[in-house]
Amino acid sequence: MQAKYCIIPDREKLFAFLSAQSLSPTELMQLQMMHISKICIDESARLWEVHFDCAAHIRPNVMQAAAAKLAVAFSLEKVDFICDGDGSSCIMPEKSVPAAETVEPEQEVEITDCGGVPYPDDIPLPEEPPEIEIGEAEPREPIPSCDRQEEYDAAYEQAYNQLYGEKKDNGLIWGKSFKGKVRKLETVYEEENRVVIEGTFVKSIDKDGKLTSFVEKEFRTGKIALTFNVSDDTNGIYVKVFFGGKDDSSDARAECNEFKNLLKPGMRLRIMGNVAPDRFMFDEMVMTPQGIMKADVEERMDNAETKRVELHCHTKMSKMDGLTSMEDLVHKAVKWGHKALAITDHGVVQAFPFCFDAAEGSDLKLIFGMEGYLIGDHKLKAGDLDREPTDTIKKSRVPKIPSYHIIILAKNETGLRNLYKLVTISHLRYLHKRPLLPRQIIEEHREGLLLGSACEAGELYRALLSGASDEELEEIAAFYDYLEIQPTGNNMFLVRENRCTVKDIENYNRRIYELGKKMGKLTVATCDVHFLNPEDATLRAILQAGQNYKDAEEQPPLYYRTTEEMLAEFAYLGKEVAYEVCVTNTNKIADMIEKIKPVPDRDQLYSPFIPGAEKAIKEMSYQRAHEWYGDTLPDIVADRLKMELDSIINHGFSVLYYIAHKLVKKSLDDGYLVGSRGSVGSSFVATMIDITEVNPLKPHYRCPKCRHSEFFLNEEYASGFDLPEKKCPECGTPMLRDGHDIPFAVFMGFHGDKVPDIDLNFSGDYQPTAHKYTEELFGRDNVCRAGTISTIAIKTAQGYVRKFYESKNKHVHPAYIASLVEGFAGIKRTTGQHPGGIMVVPRNMDIHYISPMNRPADEKDSATITTHFDYHSINDRLVKLDILGHDDPTVIKMLEELTAIPPKEIPVGDEETMRLFQNTSSLGVTPEQIFSDVGTFGIPECGTNFVRTMINDVQPKNFSDVVRVSGYSHGTDVWLNNAQDLLKEGKPVEETISTRDDVMTSLIAKGVEPSMAFKIMEHVRKGKAAKKGLEPAMLEAMKGAGVPDWYIKSCEKVQYLFPKAHAVAYVLMAYRIAYCKVHYPREFYAAYFTVRAPEFDTAYIVKGKAFIKDFLKNVYHQGNQATTQDKVAATYLELANEMLERGLEFDKIDIYASDPVKFTVTEKGVRPPLAALSGVGTSAALSIAKVRDRNNPFISQEDLRMRAQISKTVIERLAEMGALDDLPETNQIDLFNL
Repeated sequence: MQAKYCIIPDREKLFAFLSAQSLSPTELMQLQMMHISKICIDESARLWEVHFDCAAHIRPNVMQAAAAKLAVAFSLEKVDFICDGDGSSCIMPEKSVPAAETVEPEQEVEITDCGGVPYPDDIPLPEEPPEIEIGEAEPREPIPSCDRQEEYDAAYEQAYNQLYGEKKDNGLIWGKSFKGKVRKLETVYEEENRVVIEGTFVKSIDKDGKLTSFVEKEFRTGKIALTFNVSDDTNGIYVKVFFGGKDDSSDARAECNEFKNLLKPGMRLRIMGNVAPDRFMFDEMVMTPQGIMKADVEERMDNAETKRVELHCHTKMSKMDGLTSMEDLVHKAVKWGHKALAITDHGVVQAFPFCFDAAEGSDLKLIFGMEGYLIGDHKLKAGDLDREPTDTIKKSRVPKIPSYHIIILAKNETGLRNLYKLVTISHLRYLHKRPLLPRQIIEEHREGLLLGSACEAGELYRALLSGASDEELEEIAAFYDYLEIQPTGNNMFLVRENRCTVKDIENYNRRIYELGKKMGKLTVATCDVHFLNPEDATLRAILQAGQNYKDAEEQPPLYYRTTEEMLAEFAYLGKEVAYEVCVTNTNKIADMIEKIKPVPDRDQLYSPFIPGAEKAIKEMSYQRAHEWYGDTLPDIVADRLKMELDSIINHGFSVLYYIAHKLVKKSLDDGYLVGSRGSVGSSFVATMIDITEVNPLKPHYRCPKCRHSEFFLNEEYASGFDLPEKKCPECGTPMLRDGHDIPFAVFMGFHGDKVPDIDLNFSGDYQPTAHKYTEELFGRDNVCRAGTISTIAIKTAQGYVRKFYESKNKHVHPAYIASLVEGFAGIKRTTGQHPGGIMVVPRNMDIHYISPMNRPADEKDSATITTHFDYHSINDRLVKLDILGHDDPTVIKMLEELTAIPPKEIPVGDEETMRLFQNTSSLGVTPEQIFSDVGTFGIPECGTNFVRTMINDVQPKNFSDVVRVSGYSHGTDVWLNNAQDLLKEGKPVEETISTRDDVMTSLIAKGVEPSMAFKIMEHVRKGKAAKKGLEPAMLEAMKGAGVPDWYIKSCEKVQYLFPKAHAVAYVLMAYRIAYCKVHYPREFYAAYFTVRAPEFDTAYIVKGKAFIKDFLKNVYHQGNQATTQDKVAATYLELANEMLERGLEFDKIDIYASDPVKFTVTEKGVRPPLAALSGVGTSAALSIAKVRDRNNPFISQEDLRMRAQISKTVIERLAEMGALDDLPETNQIDLFNL
């Protein structure tokens, strides 16, 4: 054909067109294998030639259908498909399709390979494998390759290496070397051998909806199937590797762990292997690899001699709008050699601390600013104001006040304080769906600030669009310190809406530049960055589609550009002007701004002043120490006490300890036990002044009578609670067992200068009293709640991605979905408040030196004020008191009331109690009866299926083993793919890492110098070793001390480690409750159901034990598909089933005998309260209890309803449950029944 012209089609639009042409999903999937290079068109003859690469075999009927659709849609006489896969022209005879006619068999489009040989009509498929029972499936053997395999010749390789040196590393990570053309993952959709793909190793979403690096399945035969995700820019795929066989399960485990150590999420991989759908993974494509290589990553770089400065950047803190990772943005600017970077999120400054931490150690100057919402006197046409989409706005929503965007940059410390004040004012006084700023307020706080005219939503650009005069434009521009222009692509929505042309946009930018010249103001070109790289536009499209933006897929190019890219964008202004606005002027603005810190350094603590605090804690500490350990203190006690007091007093932390002491003392005086959290149990001083029950000294005995003590200094025991019972050798009194071997450095650093974070678990009933007490201590105006930032949940992100592709009728691989979900991590959804965190501001200090303020979740009418920054960002600068409400102290309080046993007198080391953590024998039931191998239902921290499985694997034999379980369960990447694997390999439980203290103490025991051991612990517990690996000096110290490789690799997997002191405090509470479960079962169940099962519904119980068991089995079977309501019910029904199996009963609800809200102990078991019946509720229950009187009984249901002022529905529910016995409905007497 003599083509008149050729076009290069838009791939996405072409296949979108084909998707609308009634082709089957299978046909569409095969067509997407084609890479169409061009379409040559002869309009006069109505002929098309479609040139494509032969990516794989395509069935003739599929190509025939596509040709027919094209011919009909475009009224063509003939459609030819030309395969150019190997550079030759594959002419196909009789491949035309008459327009608008039914395709006859003889007119079929014939499909050939690149050698011109027609493909057969039916490509033979391999035989179906034998049926395998679903469940524990054995993996299929890899399909043997038909390629000739070269035999390995060791002698040849040795000779080659001697002559020429060893061959260069080709990036091979695992398996055998390979070559081959890389395939896009969207073209891999049917069974093939030796396919080469390239993509990024991305995290998987496990069955619990959490992101994890690997998903592992161990078979009964000992084989292990390890699956991970790989994704490119078109789709994703599962990669599944098998290890071991029937006789080498231990080797399989070691090989699997070794393989996992080779890969980390984010690596770019090239993989060769066989691909096929996997029936056990919902027929999604899975690759069995034969070789894995590390691939080079192409990356944009800024190669300009003089670099530009970006002055308009949004991060993930721009609520549901920005997708730029703060750390990645800063690292990109550093890598490109940019000298400065401005952070300007919408209405907030919450990214400042995170960006500052990311830039630490570099030469990058961070410019701290905000894109605010200006309201002022310049009014334009209503339709031109505030274009932000209203698709999701409900009809009842108050109309938005017209506002303009404005860039506010802090030049110096004064400007930063004023910026923070503006944030506070906008959130507390002018919050109207968004934090607004009146022009006058900005003027009042303008010192130290630079104001920029912002984007097309800014006041100046809007005036241009509305046709304002030059005089009005000058009046508007006079308010700003500099003017801003952006790439034409940013404003292409104006062209799509027919409001202007591309040329008009260029002229608007030119006019702004000329206006700046006329008025002596700098004009700068900015990107208005919302995502880091061009390809991230897909993520923003998905995010906005999830919020019902109508033009979500028409994403502007709001990515971070290099200097060269930016100069090309503004080439239409001329070379000199483009350089001026992109490079010269942006650098001038940056030079006007000082290098400042958004928050004080972490060692600058601003604490309130309490006279006499230092003296008080010292005297209290020594007084208690002498009461416990005698008039002459043992060296280990005296040395620890002196070391801690010196650090606390010399670094000004006495007031923190004294405040915590007063809070705990008040709670104890009021009858409520307080549990410690965090690392405070690492401090012996905290133990001595009653802040915590956890004793951090070495395990030891001490006599309560003569105060004799015996310490175990050589790691004989991990906890004093593991010591056997013993009588005092001096006086014969049974000795107390104590001490958990916790170093003080974990709490306050190796040099004792780290700000202590004292977390306290008060009873939920007592928490409001404790909060009020802090206001009494410091003044109401000097305390505020600790702010939090909530981000998009994984399940929400999954929903956005699935909905996006479902709307396009496009199926994407779950691995691709997971890769996109990762991109949503950290995007701000809303703000909130710490459940118990109180920030204390010194009386003589302005909070804006530390943080702005706002209301949680931007609730305009909320009485609560929180810090604007997430409390983690500032908790070392202000005193933060964690006054948390917790169920455990409430349960302990109720158990003490029911059993009359003080919780501190419950004996440690009780054998029957410890057996709960090994089996179910202490309960007198079998695992089959209660659906659990251990008896820890209802025990804090130990009752979930995840932890019960962990307990069963660990088989704790003593208190310290349970502490390890607590550490495993609260850490991140500590148990799964780490300690669990090591235990299966046969490593001792006590040698694995469970808490942060384990790292330090075990390394010191192996001979690592203590300060280095502390440094390694800090590096590991914060996840730095997992991200960047251990530092060379750390590795050298560990290897020099003979630390095994498996331990080092375990350290490099950890993302977060729990403090041992926190674990001990949790387990101590859990042990006391477990003791009551074994020895006081009725009291335990009454306390559990009262405190921890507020949703308890007696309607389930009256249906009997068989119903409860069936209900639980059904919920277990449904797994994550079960409703939230059923999952909640299952939690307390597990305890109800267990109670019934132990021979106890639920007594019937009785309007006279039942407590309104508490479960009560009866002779046979427990009696539910009135409120435990759905449809009754707490209010009605309390009303009934208030008026009931056995001496003046209710004479009828009507009498009950009238006296208690309750609804008819409540009466009906009580009657259904038999709680009203034979109480007649009305007060009237039936004379005929007398």
